[in-house]
Amino acid sequence: MTSDTVEPADASPGVPLSDPPGARPAIVIHRVSNDRPWVWLAAGWKDLMAAPHIGFFYGGAVVGLSWLLVVMLLQFGSGWAVLPAVAGFFLVGPIIGAGLYETSRRRERGEPVSLGIAFQAYKRNAPQLAIMGAALVLINLFWVRIAGLLFMVFFGLGFSPAIEALPAALLRSNQLLPFLIVGTGFGFVLATAAFAISAVSIPMILDRDISAVEAIVTSIRATFDNWRAMAFWAGLIVVFTGMALVPFFLGIALVLPLVGHATWHAYRDIVR
Repeated sequence: MTSDTVEPADASPGVPLSDPPGARPAIVIHRVSNDRPWVWLAAGWKDLMAAPHIGFFYGGAVVGLSWLLVVMLLQFGSGWAVLPAVAGFFLVGPIIGAGLYETSRRRERGEPVSLGIAFQAYKRNAPQLAIMGAALVLINLFWVRIAGLLFMVFFGLGFSPAIEALPAALLRSNQLLPFLIVGTGFGFVLATAAFAISAVSIPMILDRDISAVEAIVTSIRATFDNWRAMAFWAGLIVVFTGMALVPFFLGIALVLPLVGHATWHAYRDIVR
């Protein structure tokens, strides 16, 4: 391993998920300290700086797609859906970063990296990656549908001001606060579910010959066995992504590759 690899945390004994009698080794989850996400971010930053052309290509592509999505929603008079659609980035982001995980994996092994090699990550264990992608997309579509239904319930079908008047109209409405409370509650539940099933599952599918179901189970166990560290990690992702969205999505060009590379090191630190 190179010096950029996250050193194993001084943690309590691992929790084996299984111990089959064959040659396949057991999956062991290590418990890490609560502040461990800072180590993952530092290692992720080293990977990003070592191959910036890969990271910023992914980040820039997502920025461009975000702009396209907003333009399409506004064109079809669905300005209300901009925020739910943007929030969906938190849900599908893990599958987008597969090429970033592959870059970190190869750097850890001292192997060459390139943009073309990063794209080849989607071919490794492709059926299981497709299952994970479909699961995350379904959660995202469910969230957008729920957001639309809540918007109609609280504001009615006739509430359709022009996009430039939408913020003022929302602020004047007495339904804004209950809408935000209920919507945030639903969003939190779905985001928690998406994070739990994808926290380490996609890097694990790229790294091992394992099924999506096994990877999801491992990811859920890893999340709950390290719930303090993972809650901190999820909070950092939300804060960084929220800040990245403020300058009209431009910050995603940096935050996406940084978090993507760091996610690989989170996986390697927790799952042995």
